[in-house]
Amino acid sequence: MPVRRLPHILALCALPALALLASCGQSASEGPAPASAEAQAAIRDGEEGGGGAPRQALGRAIDTLFDEEAVGRTDALLVMKRGSVVVERYGEGIKAQTRLPGWSVGQCVTALMIGQLVSDGRLRLNESAPVPEWQRPGDPRGAVTLKQLLQMRSGLRHQEAGVAGTGRIERESDRMRMLFLDGRDDMASYAEAQPLEAPAGKTFEHSSASAVILADLAARVLSPDRDPARRRQAVSDYLKNRVLLPIGMGSTIVGYDRAGTMIGSGMIASSARDWGKLGEFLRHTGSVGGAQVLPRRWVQFMLEPSPREPGYGAGVWLNRAAAGDNARLYPGTAPRNVFGCIGEYGQYVIGSPDQLLTVVRIGHSDPAQEREVHDRLGSLLALFPGGKE
Repeated sequence: MPVRRLPHILALCALPALALLASCGQSASEGPAPASAEAQAAIRDGEEGGGGAPRQALGRAIDTLFDEEAVGRTDALLVMKRGSVVVERYGEGIKAQTRLPGWSVGQCVTALMIGQLVSDGRLRLNESAPVPEWQRPGDPRGAVTLKQLLQMRSGLRHQEAGVAGTGRIERESDRMRMLFLDGRDDMASYAEAQPLEAPAGKTFEHSSASAVILADLAARVLSPDRDPARRRQAVSDYLKNRVLLPIGMGSTIVGYDRAGTMIGSGMIASSARDWGKLGEFLRHTGSVGGAQVLPRRWVQFMLEPSPREPGYGAGVWLNRAAAGDNARLYPGTAPRNVFGCIGEYGQYVIGSPDQLLTVVRIGHSDPAQEREVHDRLGSLLALFPGGKE
């Protein structure tokens, strides 16, 4: 009998992989593969998992965010719970001290600087933005307020990304022209020269130009002298002493154009841990170690929905938009008060007050990979207690 059954056994073992496992003594449902050694080493909070997340599931989620084919290059992944680092992993050649560009994440920093200037009485939120060219009689741009610039509803003509199908994607966007082409030497002049394409305050359009205009307004009140070196020094000193050092972002470096204007739309780089401190600062509504650095009401304003876009506040994306493939965060799944400073190429600083969490991912992803980064960060967030709406 054993001899007669041998060919049958061999035939079964020649079937596809699933049948092979089932028929030759191995289980087809052994469960997911264990997390890599690198992911396990990245978890800092004991055997039960980082910050209350199941350890193996968290490790696998970390690995998915370092899958280069799916998400591009991840330079840093950081999770903080109650202000302590519970996950920390870096890509090849990256160290904890490495300064990493946040791109539009830096717009959160610009909004914080403007908040300090408003608190000091040097700028006024609900008054016309003090751009001299807009104050000429009959210029409709004089109706644009500082608040509208912060909430991305100025109405100024702007195209953030290139138009698909033109063969000139990105290169023809106003953002790319301002940063790298004809506007690069004096970005604020380029941005402020644009006409209105909609009445001030009536429409939402995310605009890197608005952040540059805000940085220019900061320079105008801090250094009325138009000398580029003095403008740069005045803004640099104020930003460092009133925003960055109080938050603890001592590694941060900021880019300026030739006119001495801070490139407030995104040319800011920090270590992953310092980007995490930005998220923690917002999560604590402007306080550090119990000391109120920025008025609480300002950070609350940043985290309130823009009148024209519930998914955006002032320099910060909110989890209030309609659910769908284009949602910048996780409406309908993550807690409603989740917020994020989000930059091009897959940069994220996500805060979840209900979960006591800040999550940072810095790297470089193409548009398809950016969506994968978004989804996989959402899955990671959901592993922690309180991760459901």
